[in-house]
Amino acid sequence: MGALGPKLPPPPLLLLMLGIGCCAREVLVPQGPLYRVAGTAVSISCNVSGYEGSAQQDFEWFLYRPEAPEAALGIVSTRDTRFSYAIFGPRVAAGEVQVQRLQGDAAVLRISRLQAQDAGIYECYTPSTDARYLGSYSGKVELRVLPDTLQVSASPPGPRGRQAPTSPPRLTVHEGQELALGCLARTSTQKHTHLAVSFGRAVPEVPVGRATLQEVVGLRPDLAVDAGAPYAARLAAGELRLGKEGSERYRMVLGGAQADDAGTYHCTATEWIQDPDGSWAQIAEKRAVLAHVDVQTLSSQLAVTVGPGERRVGPGEPLELLCNVSGALPPPGRHAAYSVGWEMAPAGAPGPGRLVAQLDTEGVGSLGPGYEGRHIAMEKVASRTYRLRLEAARPGDAGTYRCLAKAYVRGSGARLREAASARSRPLPVHVREEGVVLEAVAWLAGGAVYRGETASLLCNVSVRGGPPGLRLAASWWVERPEEGELSSAPAQLVGGVGQDGVAELGVRPGGGPVSVELVGPRSHRLRLHSLGPEDEGVYHCAPSAWVQHADYSWYQAGSARSGPVTVYPYTHVQLSAVRHPAAPVSWCPGHSVCAPAGGRGGCASHRSHHPRLHHLLFHEAAAETVIPPTPDVTVFQPSRKPAFGV
Repeated sequence: MGALGPKLPPPPLLLLMLGIGCCAREVLVPQGPLYRVAGTAVSISCNVSGYEGSAQQDFEWFLYRPEAPEAALGIVSTRDTRFSYAIFGPRVAAGEVQVQRLQGDAAVLRISRLQAQDAGIYECYTPSTDARYLGSYSGKVELRVLPDTLQVSASPPGPRGRQAPTSPPRLTVHEGQELALGCLARTSTQKHTHLAVSFGRAVPEVPVGRATLQEVVGLRPDLAVDAGAPYAARLAAGELRLGKEGSERYRMVLGGAQADDAGTYHCTATEWIQDPDGSWAQIAEKRAVLAHVDVQTLSSQLAVTVGPGERRVGPGEPLELLCNVSGALPPPGRHAAYSVGWEMAPAGAPGPGRLVAQLDTEGVGSLGPGYEGRHIAMEKVASRTYRLRLEAARPGDAGTYRCLAKAYVRGSGARLREAASARSRPLPVHVREEGVVLEAVAWLAGGAVYRGETASLLCNVSVRGGPPGLRLAASWWVERPEEGELSSAPAQLVGGVGQDGVAELGVRPGGGPVSVELVGPRSHRLRLHSLGPEDEGVYHCAPSAWVQHADYSWYQAGSARSGPVTVYPYTHVQLSAVRHPAAPVSWCPGHSVCAPAGGRGGCASHRSHHPRLHHLLFHEAAAETVIPPTPDVTVFQPSRKPAFGV
C-alpha cells in the first residue's frame, strides 16, 4: 500500500523567509470540472515547470472522493510501482489505469473505462527536486462521471430498395438509384452536450473498426456537414445528402449508387461536451449496424436478344427485326435511361458494323449515315421490345445485324453517365440479288475532231435481267493527261442523265458548254461544244440500273463501265511546197510543222500521249499533185505559194 498522501509543502511564511527567486515550481492540470461518461475513457494531463534539479520529474496521482474529501487515495505513480491503493491496484495491473510520461516534465493519467466511483477531485503531485521550496507542487481538477444515456439504432430506410427479413437488414439497390438509410440517435444527459452523427461503410465480410470503417458523411458537433474523402465530390455535387428529421432521426441519401457503394453501413453517434477551457471533448460513442447493402450493377444484368432468326427477303420486300432488352433493370425515369440501336456489317466484314437506326434516351429516333431518305422505322412495340423495319430491302442491306443496348444512370444536374452496354448475337440477313447485267460500248462519232468543232460521244447500253420498270442512268467521266501520261487523280464527272431523266452537269475540262441527252431507249450522247485543247483526255461512259420500290426509294441494282474513248482536238494545218529534190517534212499533233535536216522527218524531241504520229511526205511534184492518204498518213493539199508554213 502506498503513502497516505503527498508530503505537505512548507508554509507560505517560510517560503517568504527563504526568499523568492526568479523562478517557482508550477504544476498545471486542466480546468474543472470535467464531465465524462461512465464506461468511456478519460485522460488528465499534468505539466510541471519552474523546477530545479533533474529534468526527469516524477508524478503521483491521488483521488479525493466526494464522500471522503479529506482522504487521499493513491492511484498511480511514475516512481513507485507499489504506490496504488487496493481499490486501484488490480486496475493498474490490468492496464485500465496508467500514467504515461509524455516527456521529462509532462505526464498524463489515463483511465480506459470510467466507473461511477471514479468521480472526485484528482490531484497531480510532483515530488520536489528543488534546493528550496518555492511555488506549487500539485494541481487539482474535479472529474464528474455521468451515466451513459446515449442510444443509437437503425430506423426504417424508407420505400426505396428491396429489404429482406434478415437481421441486420439486407438492401439491394440498382446502380444509379438512391440509397436511403436512417439512424436514430438520442441522449438524456443532464448537462449541455452536442451529438455528432456519422454514416460509414465497411467492405463486406470485413470486421468493423476505426481502421476499416470508411466515413461517408457526418454531422459535426458544430452542425457542419462533412464527407469522407472518397465522397467529398458527390457531397459537393448534391448526390450525397444528410439531414435531420425531428429531434432524433438522421437520414442519409446517397444518389447514383455505384458498385463501390456496396458494403455494411453503420451509424456512429458521438456525444461532445465543452470543457471549461473552451475545447470540445468526446464523452461517449455508440455505433449501430444499419444494413448490408448490395448494388446490382447494370452491366451484370443488361442482356440483349434478337429475332426471329436468320432472314431471307427479296428486293423491295419489307424487312423486320425484333430486339428484346432483358435483365433485372430499373425502369427508365428519374435514375436510369436506355438507348437501343441496330448495327449492320456486310457479310464477312469485321466489327459490329455501321449504325442503321436508333432510339436515344429520350425516345427520339434517328437514322445512321447512308440511310437518310429511306423509309426505315425504329420503334418501341412493348415494354422492352424494339422493332426495326425497312420498308423496302435492297441487296446492299444484306449482312449481319446486331442490336446494341446502352444503359445510363442519371447523376447530379440530370447528366447521364453510360453505365453498361450489351450487343446481341449476330443475326444474318440475306437479300436476293436482282441479277441485272449491264454492258456499255462508247465511241467518238465521226472519228477525228478539230478545235472549235463539237465532239459527240455515244454510249450504247445493253441490259440482261432485272425486274420490270428498271430505269437506266448514264454518266460521262474524263481522265486528263499530265506530261504525256494519264493523271493519277480520280476521273472527273463531265455530265450525265439520272434514272429519273434529270440531267446532271459536272465540270468540263475546257470550260465550254456541254450537252447530255438520251437519244434512244438505251443510248446516251455527250456533246462537247467548241472543242479546245483543254478537252483532251480519255473519256468513258458509266451506266447504272435502278429500281424504285413501293416506298418511292431508289436503289442501284447494277452498274458497268465502257472502254476508253480518246478525244484529241486536232489543229487545221495548211502547207505550201516548193519544187526541189525530195525532202521529207513531218508534223506531230499539237506541234508546228518541222523540216529537219538529214532527210528524216519526225518530232522525236517531243513526247505525245497520242498513239498516232502523222507524217506528211512531199516528193518533187507539181503543186497540184494528189498524194493518196494511208491509215498512218494525213495528206493536206498544198497551195501554190512558193514556201511552206503553218
